[in-house]
Amino acid sequence: MARRLDPHETALWKKVAATVEPIVKRPAPPEPVAPPTVRPPKATPRSASAPAAAPAAARLPPPRRTWSGATLDGHWDRRLRKGLVRPEMTIDLHGHSLASAQALLDEAIGRALMRGARVLLVVAGRLRPGADRLPLMHGDPRPRGAIRASLPDWLSVSPYADRIVALRPAHISHGGGGAVYVILRRPREE
Repeated sequence: MARRLDPHETALWKKVAATVEPIVKRPAPPEPVAPPTVRPPKATPRSASAPAAAPAAARLPPPRRTWSGATLDGHWDRRLRKGLVRPEMTIDLHGHSLASAQALLDEAIGRALMRGARVLLVVAGRLRPGADRLPLMHGDPRPRGAIRASLPDWLSVSPYADRIVALRPAHISHGGGGAVYVILRRPREE
Protein backbone atom coordinates (compact mmCIF):
# COMPACT_ATOMS: atom_id res chain seq x y z
CA MET A 1 0.00 0.00 0.00
CA ALA A 2 1.41 3.42 -1.02
CA ARG A 3 1.86 6.15 1.51
CA ARG A 4 -0.02 9.40 0.98
CA LEU A 5 1.88 12.71 0.91
CA ASP A 6 1.35 15.09 3.78
CA PRO A 7 0.28 18.69 2.95
CA HIS A 8 3.87 20.03 3.17
CA GLU A 9 5.15 17.35 0.72
CA THR A 10 2.20 17.98 -1.62
CA ALA A 11 3.00 21.72 -1.75
CA LEU A 12 6.66 20.97 -2.44
CA TRP A 13 5.72 18.50 -5.20
CA LYS A 14 3.45 21.10 -6.87
CA LYS A 15 6.35 23.62 -6.92
CA VAL A 16 8.67 21.06 -8.56
CA ALA A 17 6.02 19.98 -11.09
CA ALA A 18 5.43 23.64 -12.07
CA THR A 19 9.10 24.03 -13.11
CA VAL A 20 9.11 21.03 -15.42
CA GLU A 21 8.54 21.59 -19.14
CA PRO A 22 6.71 18.86 -21.00
CA ILE A 23 8.65 16.95 -23.65
CA VAL A 24 7.57 18.01 -27.09
CA LYS A 25 7.14 15.07 -29.37
CA ARG A 26 9.13 15.59 -32.51
CA PRO A 27 7.95 14.05 -35.74
CA ALA A 28 9.85 10.97 -36.78
CA PRO A 29 12.54 11.65 -39.40
CA PRO A 30 11.35 10.81 -42.89
CA GLU A 31 12.50 7.51 -44.28
CA PRO A 32 15.32 7.81 -46.81
CA VAL A 33 14.14 7.83 -50.36
CA ALA A 34 16.22 6.34 -53.13
CA PRO A 35 17.69 9.07 -55.32
CA PRO A 36 16.08 9.37 -58.72
CA THR A 37 17.97 7.75 -61.52
CA VAL A 38 19.47 10.26 -63.87
CA ARG A 39 19.77 9.42 -67.50
CA PRO A 40 22.69 10.89 -69.39
CA PRO A 41 21.70 13.47 -71.98
CA LYS A 42 21.47 12.29 -75.53
CA ALA A 43 24.55 13.03 -77.56
CA THR A 44 24.07 15.85 -80.00
CA PRO A 45 26.30 16.38 -82.99
CA ARG A 46 28.90 19.06 -82.38
CA SER A 47 28.99 22.07 -84.55
CA ALA A 48 32.17 23.87 -85.46
CA SER A 49 31.27 26.74 -83.14
CA ALA A 50 30.64 24.52 -80.11
CA PRO A 51 32.96 25.23 -77.19
CA ALA A 52 35.71 22.72 -76.48
CA ALA A 53 34.96 20.02 -73.94
CA ALA A 54 36.19 20.48 -70.40
CA PRO A 55 39.53 18.80 -69.69
CA ALA A 56 39.24 15.20 -68.62
CA ALA A 57 38.86 14.66 -64.89
CA ALA A 58 42.02 13.69 -63.04
CA ARG A 59 42.43 9.95 -62.90
CA LEU A 60 42.11 8.40 -59.51
CA PRO A 61 45.00 6.33 -58.25
CA PRO A 62 44.46 2.58 -58.54
CA PRO A 63 42.87 0.99 -55.50
CA ARG A 64 45.40 -0.10 -52.91
CA ARG A 65 46.09 -3.78 -53.23
CA THR A 66 46.90 -5.97 -50.26
CA TRP A 67 48.76 -9.23 -50.60
CA SER A 68 48.40 -10.57 -47.09
CA GLY A 69 45.07 -12.17 -48.00
CA ALA A 70 46.18 -13.22 -51.48
CA THR A 71 45.75 -16.92 -51.83
CA LEU A 72 48.43 -19.22 -53.03
CA ASP A 73 48.18 -22.91 -53.61
CA GLY A 74 48.19 -24.64 -50.21
CA HIS A 75 51.30 -26.53 -51.28
CA TRP A 76 53.12 -23.23 -51.91
CA ASP A 77 52.11 -21.76 -48.56
CA ARG A 78 53.27 -24.87 -46.68
CA ARG A 79 56.60 -24.90 -48.49
CA LEU A 80 57.12 -21.18 -47.78
CA ARG A 81 56.31 -21.59 -44.07
CA LYS A 82 58.72 -24.53 -43.78
CA GLY A 83 61.51 -22.70 -45.64
CA LEU A 84 61.57 -25.24 -48.47
CA VAL A 85 61.23 -22.62 -51.22
CA ARG A 86 64.53 -21.16 -52.25
CA PRO A 87 64.35 -17.54 -53.48
CA GLU A 88 65.78 -17.04 -56.97
CA MET A 89 66.83 -13.47 -56.17
CA THR A 90 67.57 -11.50 -53.01
CA ILE A 91 67.67 -7.77 -52.40
CA ASP A 92 68.86 -6.07 -49.20
CA LEU A 93 67.38 -2.63 -48.47
CA HIS A 94 69.34 -1.96 -45.24
CA GLY A 95 71.00 1.45 -45.11
CA HIS A 96 68.91 3.01 -47.87
CA SER A 97 66.65 6.03 -47.59
CA LEU A 98 62.95 5.43 -48.19
CA ALA A 99 63.13 6.89 -51.71
CA SER A 100 66.21 4.93 -52.77
CA ALA A 101 64.84 1.72 -51.21
CA GLN A 102 61.61 2.05 -53.20
CA ALA A 103 63.50 2.67 -56.45
CA LEU A 104 65.83 -0.27 -55.74
CA LEU A 105 62.84 -2.52 -55.01
CA ASP A 106 61.13 -1.63 -58.31
CA GLU A 107 64.39 -2.22 -60.18
CA ALA A 108 64.88 -5.62 -58.51
CA ILE A 109 61.32 -6.72 -59.33
CA GLY A 110 61.88 -5.74 -62.95
CA ARG A 111 65.12 -7.77 -63.08
CA ALA A 112 63.45 -10.74 -61.41
CA LEU A 113 60.61 -10.68 -63.93
CA MET A 114 63.08 -10.50 -66.84
CA ARG A 115 64.89 -13.57 -65.46
CA GLY A 116 61.62 -15.44 -64.94
CA ALA A 117 62.06 -15.63 -61.16
CA ARG A 118 59.05 -16.61 -59.06
CA VAL A 119 60.30 -15.76 -55.54
CA LEU A 120 62.15 -12.56 -54.63
CA LEU A 121 63.48 -12.29 -51.07
CA VAL A 122 63.39 -8.69 -49.80
CA VAL A 123 65.48 -8.09 -46.67
CA ALA A 124 64.25 -4.88 -45.07
CA GLY A 125 64.84 -5.22 -41.35
CA ARG A 126 62.51 -5.99 -38.50
CA LEU A 127 59.33 -4.02 -38.09
CA ARG A 128 59.11 -2.29 -34.74
CA PRO A 129 55.73 -3.08 -33.14
CA GLY A 130 53.28 -0.38 -34.17
CA ALA A 131 55.63 1.26 -36.68
CA ASP A 132 53.11 0.81 -39.48
CA ARG A 133 50.55 2.82 -37.49
CA LEU A 134 52.74 5.77 -36.51
CA PRO A 135 52.44 8.95 -38.57
CA LEU A 136 55.71 10.57 -39.56
CA MET A 137 56.05 14.10 -38.27
CA HIS A 138 58.21 16.69 -39.97
CA GLY A 139 61.64 16.69 -38.38
CA ASP A 140 61.16 13.41 -36.53
CA PRO A 141 63.81 10.78 -37.13
CA ARG A 142 62.74 7.87 -39.28
CA PRO A 143 61.28 5.17 -37.02
CA ARG A 144 62.92 1.76 -36.97
CA GLY A 145 61.26 -0.55 -39.46
CA ALA A 146 60.08 2.26 -41.76
CA ILE A 147 61.24 0.45 -44.91
CA ARG A 148 59.58 -2.80 -43.82
CA ALA A 149 56.36 -0.93 -42.94
CA SER A 150 56.33 0.77 -46.36
CA LEU A 151 56.76 -2.41 -48.44
CA PRO A 152 53.04 -3.17 -48.94
CA ASP A 153 52.36 0.42 -50.03
CA TRP A 154 55.30 0.44 -52.42
CA LEU A 155 54.27 -2.85 -53.97
CA SER A 156 50.69 -1.66 -54.47
CA VAL A 157 51.85 1.36 -56.51
CA SER A 158 54.72 -0.41 -58.25
CA PRO A 159 54.68 -0.51 -62.03
CA TYR A 160 54.80 -4.30 -61.58
CA ALA A 161 51.83 -4.50 -59.14
CA ASP A 162 49.82 -6.62 -61.58
CA ARG A 163 52.67 -9.16 -61.74
CA ILE A 164 52.90 -9.61 -57.94
CA VAL A 165 50.84 -12.54 -56.66
CA ALA A 166 51.48 -12.51 -52.91
CA LEU A 167 53.61 -11.16 -50.10
CA ARG A 168 54.59 -13.61 -47.35
CA PRO A 169 56.85 -13.44 -44.28
CA ALA A 170 60.19 -15.12 -44.79
CA HIS A 171 61.25 -18.30 -43.05
CA ILE A 172 63.75 -17.90 -40.22
CA SER A 173 66.49 -19.36 -42.41
CA HIS A 174 65.93 -16.51 -44.91
CA GLY A 175 65.75 -13.65 -42.41
CA GLY A 176 62.54 -14.28 -40.46
CA GLY A 177 60.73 -11.13 -39.40
CA GLY A 178 63.27 -8.91 -41.14
CA ALA A 179 62.51 -10.25 -44.62
CA VAL A 180 59.56 -11.05 -46.88
CA TYR A 181 59.00 -13.18 -49.94
CA VAL A 182 57.52 -11.38 -52.93
CA ILE A 183 55.84 -14.04 -55.05
CA LEU A 184 55.76 -13.10 -58.73
CA ARG A 185 53.35 -14.30 -61.37
CA ARG A 186 54.67 -16.98 -63.66
CA PRO A 187 55.40 -15.55 -67.13
CA ARG A 188 52.89 -16.66 -69.72
CA GLU A 189 54.16 -18.91 -72.43
CA GLU A 190 53.22 -17.49 -75.81
